[in-house]
Amino acid sequence: MSSGTGLRVVQVCLLRDPAGRQPAELLRAWPTTALVAESAASAGCTVSLLMASAHRETLARAGVEHHFGPWDRDAGPEADSALAAVLRKLRPDVLHLHGLDFAEEALRLRRLMPDVPLLIQDHADRPPPVWRWERWWRQRLALAGAAGVLFCAEEQARPWRRRGLIPRSLPVIELAESSTDVTPVAREAARARLRVRGAPAVLWVAHLDANKDPLTVLDGVASASAVLPELQLWCCFRDAPLLEAVRARIRRDPRLAARVHLVGAVPHAEIAGWLSAADLFVAGSHREGSGYALIEALACGLPPVVTGIPSHRMLTGRGAIGQVWPAGNAQALARALVDAWPADPRERARQREATRAHFDRHLSREALGRALAAAYAAAHGAAQSTVPAAAPATSAAAAASHAAARRSR
Repeated sequence: MSSGTGLRVVQVCLLRDPAGRQPAELLRAWPTTALVAESAASAGCTVSLLMASAHRETLARAGVEHHFGPWDRDAGPEADSALAAVLRKLRPDVLHLHGLDFAEEALRLRRLMPDVPLLIQDHADRPPPVWRWERWWRQRLALAGAAGVLFCAEEQARPWRRRGLIPRSLPVIELAESSTDVTPVAREAARARLRVRGAPAVLWVAHLDANKDPLTVLDGVASASAVLPELQLWCCFRDAPLLEAVRARIRRDPRLAARVHLVGAVPHAEIAGWLSAADLFVAGSHREGSGYALIEALACGLPPVVTGIPSHRMLTGRGAIGQVWPAGNAQALARALVDAWPADPRERARQREATRAHFDRHLSREALGRALAAAYAAAHGAAQSTVPAAAPATSAAAAASHAAARRSR
């Protein structure tokens, strides 16, 4: 079973929707969670997804059974018995819990299913400080009982290791948080419809907040305009605590006043048009669990110019495509924008083709499904083996290979 085919996997999301939406509506509102489950099913696993909800319902979609019910901490005494009942019915070979921050839930799953390996996936969670002793200890117990942890990039696990939360023997598996079904649309038609212009037309898709750092991006664009006088920046955003600071920065710099377009909120159905119409994708994030907007940009073949944080480096193949620059360094961004825009249009076309090919190979639904199946096979194989776990793997493929080698001894 080294491929993971045939394994029964239960993915568990115990973050209750604060809006209390009905199950079908919640699946539409949280598509990335469902997509992870569906990707694993496409690779041959039998997948069920448990989602915490005040509503009880089971929906079948894309080869996955989605179970909604009171599995979470908000359900009170009912939660344990309800969760135990559904797990007994599903008889999983592997459990996959979404969120490192759910230590109590991880301990519950281990108590209810002590012989089933548990993988826990990071979603931009932060390790608790050592001085918060009780929380730190519960988190340490939860991770000590896991079969592996999934991070977008191995480097993201280091703060957890430094604080003594992830044992050295615990496999750390690199895996994108999700994928996307976004696909490119006709480029020239999208440019005409959205009235996008610029050479290059640079696209921002992110909140206007301190972590995303739009002010540094504006500084970099202003500097790059000396070499790229036709550069235009198009900003799609929803939450915008820095909107007034951004507007003030644009007003006081003539290099930006006619160059930056604050588009605002864009319906997700329109995002493929914006990603297809643009020439480059820019991100200034200081921290990300993964980078869904970046994944969608890559799916549309849009070359990235993004900060060199661990998740961005992993998603771009550590330099295989696009340009990376140090977060907070506007001059480095300016150089990266210039380097990302070759003079030869044929080279620009090749960059788009290479970007889309990179997504297909490494970040598509199919690629994510293969990586998940490999991680599940590794965890299941290790649980069946009496040989102690060895050094941590840094990819799903490496983890599967390691488990297969142990089983062959």
